[in-house]
Amino acid sequence: MRKFKKIPKFQNEDEEREFWAKSDSTEYIKWNKSEKIAFPKLKPSTKTISLRLPEFILDEIKMIANKRDVPYQSLIKIFLKERIDLELKQTIQ
Repeated sequence: MRKFKKIPKFQNEDEEREFWAKSDSTEYIKWNKSEKIAFPKLKPSTKTISLRLPEFILDEIKMIANKRDVPYQSLIKIFLKERIDLELKQTIQ
């Protein structure tokens, strides 16, 4: 019978994220005994920031958001995420 390692206690999410990024989970978890589970109300952690934008940019964002029928703040997050993904993809290549 295979012996599994004990999962350490973590001080915070960053520490846990770093651990799992470097560790092989099959040494800690019996994946063949796992079950699918959903967390429908789980939302990523967010942090409120203050961002100053020229009014014309904010007006344009609101206009685009209105056409897409999404809240303008959600659209800003979408735009930022798309650009971040593009930048990260370019730096990796």
